Amino acid sequence: QVQLVESGGGLVQAGGSLRLCCTASGFTLDDYAIGWFRQAPGKERERVSFISVSDATDYADSVQGRFTIARDHAENSVYLQMFSLKREDTAVYYCAAAEQAETVMWPREYEYWGQGTQVTVSS
Repeated sequence: QVQLVESGGGLVQAGGSLRLCCTASGFTLDDYAIGWFRQAPGKERERVSFISVSDATDYADSVQGRFTIARDHAENSVYLQMFSLKREDTAVYYCAAAEQAETVMWPREYEYWGQGTQVTVSS
């Protein structure tokens, strides 16, 4: 079965850290670019981080310097390490995969999406 599964979300105090994991089954993530997105209630979905198939990375301005995206080849996963979390980081976080992509402009270009994991940052 081909799927993406996010894990690692939860409740954390402001200033704390979380590590989200995006794990694939049925295909190899090394062949895909991965985007991490988030959507808060009443807000549009935004891409917070991206890693290309050649491991070039990109971050939204709002998370630059606080979030790090990386691959774990052995686990067929991509991680999003989040530090110095703020209340405004509260959202459902999704990962998505685009085959053999160096850049991805539009969400519709991603072939696979996970179901999301909730991150809640309390003050």
